Amino acid sequence: MASNRLSRTNEDIKFVLSRLLPQVKDPRVNQGGMVSITRVDTTGDLRYARVYLSVLGELLEKEFQKGLKSAAPWLRRELGSALNLRYTPELQFILDDSIRQGAYISSLIEKLDLPPEADAEEEGEHDGI
Repeated sequence: MASNRLSRTNEDIKFVLSRLLPQVKDPRVNQGGMVSITRVDTTGDLRYARVYLSVLGELLEKEFQKGLKSAAPWLRRELGSALNLRYTPELQFILDDSIRQGAYISSLIEKLDLPPEADAEEEGEHDGI
């Protein structure tokens, strides 16, 4: 039962932070890339939350992380006023490049030069089963 509540809390935190990130006035955070929150992991006591972010576009990662760290108290305060939690978790931001890696792998797959005969042979094998 607690894990279900924790997963709902993680989704609520993700939703609220996704609304708050574009409002951050620090130019290091809003560098022009598209920022999305891929997941949130909160500890069982709701004291700490790891927020995994993915950014598409050019980004100075060190500056972006410094900007997020300086905006964390404001984000935490806004999160506390938006959600009714006993404790507002301390936010730790981690860059997640899984979307970028997925796009890279997808582009590699598209570049594969498969002969058309291989596709026809595979279709014929599946028809016989």
